[in-house]
Amino acid sequence: MSTPRTIAFIGAGNMANAIIGGMLENGFNADNLWVSAPDDSHLQRIRKQSGVSVTTDNRYCAQQADIIVLAVKPQIMRSVCEEIAPVVQNTRPLIVSIAAGLEVDTLDGWLGGGMPIVRCMPNTPSLVGKGSAGLYATDSVGDDQRKAVTAIFEGVGIALWVPDEAMLHSITALSGSAPAYFFLMLEAMEEAGDELGVEREQASRLAIQTMAGAAEMARRGPDEPAQLKRNVMSPGGTTEKAVETFEDGDLRGLVRRACQAVIKHSKAMAAQLRDNAS
Repeated sequence: MSTPRTIAFIGAGNMANAIIGGMLENGFNADNLWVSAPDDSHLQRIRKQSGVSVTTDNRYCAQQADIIVLAVKPQIMRSVCEEIAPVVQNTRPLIVSIAAGLEVDTLDGWLGGGMPIVRCMPNTPSLVGKGSAGLYATDSVGDDQRKAVTAIFEGVGIALWVPDEAMLHSITALSGSAPAYFFLMLEAMEEAGDELGVEREQASRLAIQTMAGAAEMARRGPDEPAQLKRNVMSPGGTTEKAVETFEDGDLRGLVRRACQAVIKHSKAMAAQLRDNAS
């Protein structure tokens, strides 16, 4: 970033720590990072580990920042926003929320109105630097602010902007919730291996390595997944029989229905949070 910015994290959970770690690895200066949380002993461990400034005072933390990352649970977001509202109305920082379901209008109301806000839907692989984040910005967010937010989340993976806040429901289905889909597949492969006489630890290692290798092949390209699948299959071979079994079981339809279920529930959660905010 061409101009140093001070970034404050309100909330110090796993996701906040992952993002901070990624930022530091990508050249952000620890002197420009602040973190607040109620547990001072936890904050002191973060300070010793990363060199960032810490405080238990959310208002003081917010006062330091050009960008504030709201990294608290949706259930306590209102109280946090209302606590820092007098500060941000005076200093006008960029607000970035990583709380699921809370829409920008709700957040803006709690913060006193008229704030530039970015909503982010990250996922848990951010904890190992392989995250995917969907981002949505209000019209008042400037290009330089967008670039700053992109840099923050690219520190722990990839960051993609969407033009419509409602698309974050789809991002939740395709990315936010999706690590669990792959863990389910891994669990099923471990169980199948065990039934086939392969020790569970060995089956787990084989499945994890295969999953990681297949993902890397897809990432590198240039072939699309359909072609990569065909490359593994020989006509009349063993892989073809396995793929036919998946197709006969309507795996594609099951994935679609699972994604639709996530979107439906995500919208319902957002509506409930919106109603509770009024």
